[in-house]
Amino acid sequence: MRWINYRTADAPDTDKLGLVDGDRVYGLRSATGLVELLGDDGSRLRDAAGEATRSPLEVVALDDVRLRPLLAQPPSIRDFSSFLQHYRTSIINLGQKFDEKLLQLPIFYYTNNTNMVGDGDDVSIPGQATNMDYELEIACVVGKAGIDLTPDEAEQHIAGYCILNDWSVRDVLAEELGRAPMPAKGKDAGIGLGPFLVTPDEIEDRRSGHGFDLEMTASVNGEVYTRGNWSSINWSFAEMLSYASRNVWLRPGDVIGGGTVGGGCILELGGTHGRDKYPWLREGDEVTVEIERLGTMTNRLHRGKAPVPLTPRTMDF
Repeated sequence: MRWINYRTADAPDTDKLGLVDGDRVYGLRSATGLVELLGDDGSRLRDAAGEATRSPLEVVALDDVRLRPLLAQPPSIRDFSSFLQHYRTSIINLGQKFDEKLLQLPIFYYTNNTNMVGDGDDVSIPGQATNMDYELEIACVVGKAGIDLTPDEAEQHIAGYCILNDWSVRDVLAEELGRAPMPAKGKDAGIGLGPFLVTPDEIEDRRSGHGFDLEMTASVNGEVYTRGNWSSINWSFAEMLSYASRNVWLRPGDVIGGGTVGGGCILELGGTHGRDKYPWLREGDEVTVEIERLGTMTNRLHRGKAPVPLTPRTMDF
């Protein structure tokens, strides 16, 4: 199954949930959000698919709908660094040493779950920022609640997969480095999530290594920057969910990002091949990310408002 969150020209402000079959969208009557269909072993999604095809709210061409972020506001987003090639190369490019402790456990941070971006949406370059970047990632959506899951158990808690583009502001991140315990405003530019929720059965035949043999690409203004493959991931999503669920409940709709694929951002590419060849994104640039069987997302960059300056504090020690 492939599900989308979408809008139509006759109801431009109303989100709808639809089942995609080929180039057609079958609107669902009984639910307007994906999370409403989660919470069990996938039966609700399957039943909803049957309802959508038997008695659709509408049947429209996929090309005629406006795709929305898959989830308007996920309960939470955890973003891992499970493609260690990317992490290692980026660390070395920054003049630091790769810590082999990262081979022991998957690591993650929590990120903003309120600034979601859909296919076709504009993405704002914050204020006076100059080093805007994309990050090509895969995400899974948690289908049912669970705590202290084994990897085998966690596999059954995955509702489906989608594309995640973790828009990143590198100069702001550099300013925050050493001041904030985790990424803050440098990771606030938006999270691209979509265009489809693709259920695991749709890709099972391509399982390979810790992931799936599915190509991942990113292009800037039509020029291919990134070529990667999901199968190069070092931690499986089942392992990531298992780790995330230690002593903590995972909830339906939680998003788990797998991290940037090797070569999947300008920080890494420019650091390796030169900034002249891979300059930072600028206003007007168009970025397209694609993962085989999961779809394509395209976004254009525009300049946001300049921030109101804050007066630095002083302290008497």
